[in-house]
Amino acid sequence: MIVIVHDYIKVVEVFKVEEKEEIPFNKNDSITSVLIKVSLKNTDSLIIWVFEPFRKLINLDVMGQIFHHKRIMTSYAVHNEFVISDRIGYVEQTPYTNIRTEVNYPTWLMSSDIGGMYAETLNYIVATVSVNKNFDLFLSSLAKHNMPNGLLCYSNPLLIKTKNISIIRKSKNSNYILFRFVKQHYKPIWVFNLLLCFILFEKCLPILPFLLSLFFKQNKMHIDLNPLRFKSSLKVIEDKTIDVIIPTIGRKDGLYNVLKDLSKQTYLPKHVIIVEQNPLQNSKTELDYLTNESWPFKITHKFIHKTGACNARNLAFNFVMSEWVLLGDDDIRFDADLLERFFKSIESLGVKVAACMCIQPLETSSYLKTNQTDIFGSGNSIIKSNLLSKVTFDKAFEFGYGEDSDFGMQLRALGNDVLYLPEVKMTHLKLPFGGFRTKRSFSWEKDDIQPKPSPTIMIFIKKHYNVFQENGYKYVMFLKFYKEQSIRNPFRYLKQMQLQWRRSELYSEELIKKKYA
Repeated sequence: MIVIVHDYIKVVEVFKVEEKEEIPFNKNDSITSVLIKVSLKNTDSLIIWVFEPFRKLINLDVMGQIFHHKRIMTSYAVHNEFVISDRIGYVEQTPYTNIRTEVNYPTWLMSSDIGGMYAETLNYIVATVSVNKNFDLFLSSLAKHNMPNGLLCYSNPLLIKTKNISIIRKSKNSNYILFRFVKQHYKPIWVFNLLLCFILFEKCLPILPFLLSLFFKQNKMHIDLNPLRFKSSLKVIEDKTIDVIIPTIGRKDGLYNVLKDLSKQTYLPKHVIIVEQNPLQNSKTELDYLTNESWPFKITHKFIHKTGACNARNLAFNFVMSEWVLLGDDDIRFDADLLERFFKSIESLGVKVAACMCIQPLETSSYLKTNQTDIFGSGNSIIKSNLLSKVTFDKAFEFGYGEDSDFGMQLRALGNDVLYLPEVKMTHLKLPFGGFRTKRSFSWEKDDIQPKPSPTIMIFIKKHYNVFQENGYKYVMFLKFYKEQSIRNPFRYLKQMQLQWRRSELYSEELIKKKYA
């Protein structure tokens, strides 16, 4: 392990931890240049950078746990101060721009306070971004550009022994850096959108940062990290048992095919939990094959008259017995090696939550890189079952949209990243509704002013977005729907959309109250 000590302006020392040996460096070089040169000469080393006052607080005992394979880049902003300001939320509303600092949290926001990555990985990807003298900007650019290509990026408080540090650094973010970063990492139109967000929501005009940003070029070079082989040193699999949860309603044949696919697995599930829903009070189960046929796993079948996938999955959690659980659905198909591939991938990555590729018949996916994803699927994901006692499908989302995304955010808030596994595949048939599925009616359907966005989406926004993300979402939504409606006067349209937004807020609060009623 090699540690690069700096004072935010220049490097003051470089040394090898194990040998307690100092490494010579050019004192006139920027911190970024020293990092790159040290990495090129020490390709097998883990490189740690740290602000000088924190050097004695480096938590050396957990470095193997944090950097458990070579595709990880991690840092920690001791006072939650990043070079990219929170206003990046105007442009991006993913989980990665509103981080939880108390847990290991996925984010491309990097800090020079303390952090690290393997030299081999840095050498592999360093050419993809501009070499910048602003060390914090270089680190965040490196993470932002390469996260979609397979670099796994985190904020982790375990890097440092204590957060009770009196040193307060001068604010390092600025509108100049923000506009430049947006120009280099997003489509060119977003620089203009960012300027408009400042005008609309802050009543200010940062014209000079905007104009200067136009002279910067986008980072366009992409490198696939999949060829960079690695294996996690974490042991996330103990007894390698798995249960499968399947909520179903009116899809007898579809569920049968799913069970048949499970029965052919090269690695069989231990237990399948089926929650069958039928709103008719005197109805009986139609799943006769559960008892008429022999299955190579235990089946727990719950027949209920209350509909709703959130309720059904939460009920199923109570019957999970195995170390892992696969959240499935009643209209998916998959090959015999699905579970075997899942286990192989999560063992290699050292993760507790992962989602596989799930595409429709005849559909192809060009996205074939294992990476962090802001999407969570309740019908194609595997989870370590000890997490289920800490999360739930929020019933305020029942019969609406957003429950999957909310569940994923709950997992991230506990310190669990969601990884996408393209090598594990399902087919989503998207079967027609079952015979006794009925359209859910909502209280706002007869309102003269229809809520926009959907009230369940508004619940997600209020739970998980900061003020800049919320305003950014509102801005994009207003633009998106302008061309799809009849009001051509932009001022009248804006007034109408504001009314619809407030209606959505009102009905979202109503749904939350009903959940607890």
